[in-house]
Amino acid sequence: MHYKSVFGLSADRVRSMVPSLLRCCCLLLTLFNLPAQASSVPLSDAQLAWLDEHRQWRVGVVMISPYAEYDQRQRRLSGFNVQFMERLAASLGVELQWHRFVDEASLENAMRADEIDLAPGLRQTREGLRIWRYSDPFLRVPRLIIGDVNGPRAIDLERLDNNDVIALEGPGQVANYMRSNYPSQPVLEVPNQFEALRQLLEARVRFAVVDEPLYGRLSQRAEYASLDVVGDLGNPQLLRIGSRRDSPVMSAVIDQALRSFPAHELGRLQEQWLKSRSIDQSRRISYWRSLSLLLALLLIAAVAILVWQRGQQGLLEARLKSARRDIELREAAEEAQRLTQFCLDHSTVGILWLNWDSHVRYANQAAEELLGYAAHALLEQPLQALDPALGMDGWLQLWRDARNGIDDHQVHERDWQRADGSRFPAAVTLSFLRFGSKEYLVVFLADITERRRASAALQESEVRLKAMAGNVPGLVFRLERQDAGAPVSIAYISEASQRLVGYSAELLLQPGRGIRSLVHPEDEPGYWSSQQQALDSMSDWYWQGRILTRSGEIRWADIRASVRGQLAGRQVWDGIVWDITDNKRIELELDASRAQLRKLAAHVETVREEEKAHIAREVHDELGQMLTVLKLEISMCEISFAALDPALAARLQGMKRLIAQLFQQVRDVATALRPPILDAGIASAIDWQARRFEERTGIACLVQVPECPPQLSSAKAVGLFRILQEALTNVMRHANAQTVSLCLEQRGDVLCLSISDDGQGFVVLPGRQGVSFGLVGMQERVQMLGGTLLLESQPGEGTSIHISVPLDEQAEPAMLISTLES
Repeated sequence: MHYKSVFGLSADRVRSMVPSLLRCCCLLLTLFNLPAQASSVPLSDAQLAWLDEHRQWRVGVVMISPYAEYDQRQRRLSGFNVQFMERLAASLGVELQWHRFVDEASLENAMRADEIDLAPGLRQTREGLRIWRYSDPFLRVPRLIIGDVNGPRAIDLERLDNNDVIALEGPGQVANYMRSNYPSQPVLEVPNQFEALRQLLEARVRFAVVDEPLYGRLSQRAEYASLDVVGDLGNPQLLRIGSRRDSPVMSAVIDQALRSFPAHELGRLQEQWLKSRSIDQSRRISYWRSLSLLLALLLIAAVAILVWQRGQQGLLEARLKSARRDIELREAAEEAQRLTQFCLDHSTVGILWLNWDSHVRYANQAAEELLGYAAHALLEQPLQALDPALGMDGWLQLWRDARNGIDDHQVHERDWQRADGSRFPAAVTLSFLRFGSKEYLVVFLADITERRRASAALQESEVRLKAMAGNVPGLVFRLERQDAGAPVSIAYISEASQRLVGYSAELLLQPGRGIRSLVHPEDEPGYWSSQQQALDSMSDWYWQGRILTRSGEIRWADIRASVRGQLAGRQVWDGIVWDITDNKRIELELDASRAQLRKLAAHVETVREEEKAHIAREVHDELGQMLTVLKLEISMCEISFAALDPALAARLQGMKRLIAQLFQQVRDVATALRPPILDAGIASAIDWQARRFEERTGIACLVQVPECPPQLSSAKAVGLFRILQEALTNVMRHANAQTVSLCLEQRGDVLCLSISDDGQGFVVLPGRQGVSFGLVGMQERVQMLGGTLLLESQPGEGTSIHISVPLDEQAEPAMLISTLES
């Protein structure tokens, strides 16, 4: 958690005041004789029945001070984990049988041998997920940065020199955290934390990283008097309770008991076992120094206010000028918007926006004139009234094809109906559009009556036009050969060659010249291949490529020739060379426009995820603060008036329970909008999502992620996480699986994510991997990320989804922004 500076206090000073405030609250509760024991844990009937049958729990504990130690004088176990579990067992009414172990390896062996039921004080690891069911964290142990008492205070790891070496225990989570967040900071990995402090005492390193409880014990020794806390690493150690994987009921009971565990009781145990007086004393001295500094600053601020008031008039005038400029810019933007709407309304092409129910939501003036409707009369008209041949089934298929991009920007010729009942041929182009949270099908409409009439006339005169090749613009030619094995020769080239390529027909008819001498060198293989195929099969010839004019200009040409048989086995190809340079340029520009639209869709998705993250932070921070204040107010009412009226005390207790439930709902909403674990990296997010899925469904998840995953941009990390959520949702709803495997690995410059289950599977249709909207959504997200998705499934053999996404390039966001601005 980041603390902002308050009236000049540093972040370390504000952080040091938080434990003091908590201790004051606990002291007030003790003075007013509030009950030290928590109320009974709320459990379901099934959980209570299971608890009645399992009243004795076998608890394994690793003997590490101050978490667990054996008191020789009293001949009993003591320590934070021991007292915490005894307090938890008392609230559940169970008996504990303690089993002591020297390290975590022997503890895990005992769990595999079915010698224990649970163990407190564990850290969640990927290997541990195979043998433990972890609870929510019940203890957050800070990792402190220790330095010389006369050295710098409140250090910033990002501003340290390369000579400032930090000693820490590794390899492990702390070493991984330093490498991923501070890659340029030199570190020295040692076997344990005692060795890290020894390296610091011998001046071999500048700083050392140790846990707060360990340093609290060691700071009371004289040999460590020259050391002091100079910062917090920001990566605390989260301790959990691990239980048997084959007993989900025990895990649920433990989670419920942890949520009902009194906060003041947990604080008392931390003060007793895990805090250090020397650390608190130094923080208390720092607090009074900060308070004195605050009073001095307030005195200086009182003097500065007089000076500040004099500058307000000039500041207000500057703001007024800025506001006027903003108003002028806003008016200019509104004028541009009105001009855009005017151009759209007066376009020569009819434009219709259709909703998912096939009703018209918008029609421009050209569409109203083309269809013979009055102004605004087309609104809410169904598409079937304009295209009677299109039924509801056809509309739904059209919507799905356009949504999947199958018919996107393809021209369809259909007969449409005007308002007076007359029909006309129309060229219809469809485009799917997402505007905000809504989806529309945009129809571009053009009357092609004249084009159809011209097409019919063209077909009628096609035979005559072949004989009039000399009058056709373009380079008309004829290829001839005497029989199937004879070489081909050019019999005729029209005089239009001078206008098209700058060469006369006589020059092109010379031996060794011909059309092939005009072809661009890079396109010659395709030219020869297409010509040879037409000659061998005695079929029509078609080729499209680049040619060079006499001036060296590169132009695009389209060659089409039809074959005709003659007497005595003679073959003739009559054809024409068209100049399609302008059309080709338009085609290339259209491809670039489609690429820009895809980038725009990716940008819209990124903005949507950022808005979710903003809303999650607002919900968590604002509502959390107000609920905390409300809970404190109810506690003060309970302290003041609960003893006077038992009914009021019961009401106040009910209100506190409702506030606790509301706290949980706020956290759930914030997590659903933007899981905070995404900030820790895609690998941690996959582990977290797998654990939540396993707890919610009971389906075992096997997770395999790299130790140091590659860095991803926020958009790609969020996209992969959303794809994983959708895939796990499909498994929960449809697969009826027992196990899910998740694998994240890097293959060269590509990051691969595989999701496999052993469920019932289904038949994948060839050429259509997306058989549901969930799979279609995953395909769209993968395409926006520039990756690929492969779906494999067979009935009874489970389903596998393989996703490949290219790793980030630094220039990609800048390119996207420049594209949008242009």
